[in-house]
Amino acid sequence: MKKHNNVKQIAIFTFGTMTLAVSAGTLAYELEAGDTTASIYGYVKLDVIYDFDNELGDTVDRSAPRLEGEEGSDGHFTTHARESRIGFGTSTPVAGSDLETTIEGDFYDDGSAFRLRHAYGEWNHLLAGQTWTNFAGFVSSTPLISFTGPTGRPAVERQPQLRYTSGKLSMALENPADEGGQVSAPGAKSQLPDVTLRYTETAGTFHYSFSGVARYLEFDSAGLEIPANQDSALGWGLGLEAALLVGDALTLRGALTHGDGIGGYNQGNPQIAPAFATAEGELETIEATGGTLGASLAVGPGSLNAAYSRITADLDSNPAFATNDDTYEAAWINYIWSPTQSESITYGIEANWNKRETVDGREGDASRVQAMVMYSF
Repeated sequence: MKKHNNVKQIAIFTFGTMTLAVSAGTLAYELEAGDTTASIYGYVKLDVIYDFDNELGDTVDRSAPRLEGEEGSDGHFTTHARESRIGFGTSTPVAGSDLETTIEGDFYDDGSAFRLRHAYGEWNHLLAGQTWTNFAGFVSSTPLISFTGPTGRPAVERQPQLRYTSGKLSMALENPADEGGQVSAPGAKSQLPDVTLRYTETAGTFHYSFSGVARYLEFDSAGLEIPANQDSALGWGLGLEAALLVGDALTLRGALTHGDGIGGYNQGNPQIAPAFATAEGELETIEATGGTLGASLAVGPGSLNAAYSRITADLDSNPAFATNDDTYEAAWINYIWSPTQSESITYGIEANWNKRETVDGREGDASRVQAMVMYSF
């Protein structure tokens, strides 16, 4: 068994980086058995959290900040290791192309049960299984310690899909009632898969990604203990992500996402349901617009990272949503570094501010400080 160190320095301009406070590479142990190479990788991560206001949860609940005038206790301390992760992969040459498989999970279900994150295989440009939605490109992902990353970008979510990639263009049929959200109406149903397209390109030190999603939304209340009704609508969404390396140490990132009936494909959407049934029995789609900005600067043995995001859902047309959240806003600043050149050990400290607004104009915000120690293998 061999140990391979594929980790690059903490991501300053790594296009594949996620919102985790780690680089895109991993340390991996590999075992060769015939033509197949099997690998195991992952990390152990301890999060140390202090919420100055009300408790926001192990991973930030965007709807948790108390609204003005509400009473509650301030000051909450917690630690957990639920983000700790393990993954297994194989690579086998088959008929001129490598067959690659991945199974990966963490412990965010209840802190002890293994939660499936990825389970997919890919051969000859065809991917099948559960992994990141094709709508997300990760170009705008600023390294954060918080597991709950920026809103308003193409959703960083995992769902079952069938995807084909040809060069820089990828197309997928994805589960319509999973992370994208389901219609808010009795008898909500799905007849067709969501269709996603994504194109990525690099021009010198500029990297960008365009993505789109089309959805068929419907409900049919026949057979339920309410007046029978049915309707359908088309939902859609567009995403743009970009990153620019400025000099040798500074990376700027940004994303814009908009759609009507986009639901959960817009990361952190206050109303994940893409549509609702009106009193007249018609299906009305919900618009949502969001964006995020981020920057990373190489400083000493690590990087200084900052990000800001905001997303708003248009819920004014339905009186039933008067007390619902319609806007989320957040900001982060952190320093992430490694005391060793192998990058198998990573430390970080981060300040995070979160705000929510309701349709009827109420507001609330909350702040936290989070630190981490992460050991990768």
